[in-house]
Amino acid sequence: MPFDGIVTHAVTEELKKELLPGKITKIYQPTSTEIVFTIRSQGTNHTLVLSIHPTYTRFHLTNDHYVNPQEAPMFCMVLRKYLSGAQLESIEQFSMERIVSFTVKSRNEIGDISTKTLTIELMGKHSNILLIDQEKVTIIDSLKHITMSQNRHRTIMPGHPYKLPPMQDKLDILTADENDFIKKLDFNSGKMEMQIVHALTGFSPFIAKEIERRANLGSEQRYMEIYKEFQANVINHQYEPAIYLGTKEDFHVLPLSITNTEKHSFHSVSEMLDHFFSGKAERDRVKQQAKDLYRFIKNERDKNQRKIKKHQQTIKKAEKADLYQKSGELLTAHLHLVSNGDTSVTVQDYYDPEQNDLIIELDPHKTPSENAQSYFKTYQKLKKSKEVIEKEMLKTESEINYLEQLLQQIDVAGLEDIEEIREELREEGYLKKQSKSKKKKNKSKKPEPESFVSSDGTSIIVGKNNKQNEYVTMKLAHRDDIWLHTKDIPGSHVLIRAKEPTEETIMEAAQLAAYFSKSQQSSSVPVDYTKIRYVKKPNGAKPGYVIYENQKTVFVTPSKQLVEKLKEKE
Repeated sequence: MPFDGIVTHAVTEELKKELLPGKITKIYQPTSTEIVFTIRSQGTNHTLVLSIHPTYTRFHLTNDHYVNPQEAPMFCMVLRKYLSGAQLESIEQFSMERIVSFTVKSRNEIGDISTKTLTIELMGKHSNILLIDQEKVTIIDSLKHITMSQNRHRTIMPGHPYKLPPMQDKLDILTADENDFIKKLDFNSGKMEMQIVHALTGFSPFIAKEIERRANLGSEQRYMEIYKEFQANVINHQYEPAIYLGTKEDFHVLPLSITNTEKHSFHSVSEMLDHFFSGKAERDRVKQQAKDLYRFIKNERDKNQRKIKKHQQTIKKAEKADLYQKSGELLTAHLHLVSNGDTSVTVQDYYDPEQNDLIIELDPHKTPSENAQSYFKTYQKLKKSKEVIEKEMLKTESEINYLEQLLQQIDVAGLEDIEEIREELREEGYLKKQSKSKKKKNKSKKPEPESFVSSDGTSIIVGKNNKQNEYVTMKLAHRDDIWLHTKDIPGSHVLIRAKEPTEETIMEAAQLAAYFSKSQQSSSVPVDYTKIRYVKKPNGAKPGYVIYENQKTVFVTPSKQLVEKLKEKE
């Protein structure tokens, strides 16, 4: 994921056009690594996300909806104190490095104009966001605090002077000409890709590889020509933002010569970045917020799986019940052969076609008659336990299926869906119920399933958890709407809002059902569909559990691109 200096430059230039002049109206910190601003500029509200996530480090305008904590973290409170209502004056990148500063002006407590700088440093796991007093050049606060013991080159703590990260001796493509560039290369050493990375500021291996690919083992002159092309693109902002869908998904803003790879082009750099990072970053946020929930459900499932093994052992033992009954009957028929204190007796087995002898073990502390009764009692106990355990087995298997369904739902859940899953677990008695005051504060609202539109304009609704599934199937649907679900696989309830949908719409809805199921990564997934009138929820069934009939089955392969396309149409 090459969010390199060139991409940083492209985003910076785009933000200048979109956000300047602007006013910061809202500031949120949805996670420990993300800051989200609402900026009013040119009569429009824009949402700007700054992220120092170690894997998804970035900054850009976004259309994503972020769920914010009820209590703002300390750094967010500091940003609100100094930046709420402030005017955004400038956005500047340092050289071609992945360091960008947002300069803002506001009035302090006594009404004087005060200038602050919000700086984002994109350096992988060492990334940071800092609020700096521009006049004193000191750090007011930062998202991550770095002490001297952690980094001897610079301390990032409130009150300390701000220093730039150590710079490397590299060329800036904005100022260095092709002769400067060629002097940095040693054509006898090979590994041109890494030589280019070490020669030019802001160049990732991904884009260095593009230069090497275009040069195709060419001469110094060829490398100089390609360098001039790249330089012209960057200086003149001639960008072609695109995502390349190869074996590994990548993106860049410069036109690339990659062939045999599907290319998805975008109108703006932010649109490209938002599309690329949106699902990935949200999945990570969901994973963080649902980590405890996922672990709890998994532990409950594992507990039930262990219970199944114990049940199976009991049933295996119970299968010997008939042997105990036979031993009791044979012992009763041969009591005259047994004396008090015997530990065993050999009797003729009348039930054996060959009438072979059978050795029956005895308790020497019991009379012959008590030994026979003991065998009959064991027989009755095992027979009864088998009936009970078989019922328990069905109950436990149903429990495992339910918990598997919840784990699958967490895998496809958005941030808003997680609380609905928590609430369901409270209602089902798995989690402790909230106090009345907290429950009132988090008053449950109507479930919000996800909406899509098929290629021919038909509405398709997808439930992504059991509360949404029940709402879609039991409340929202009409009798003749078409209902879909993966066959014998945990997944979402999908509803086509039409009596007689086209075959194309049915196949697209089936793809949605397969995508939002446990078989998301599989091919040829079976999906059942039928009219809502044939879908029923049994009395006492777990949330989201239904039975259905008169179904037909289609086989589809889930496609993320199709899901995104149908979502965009909505």
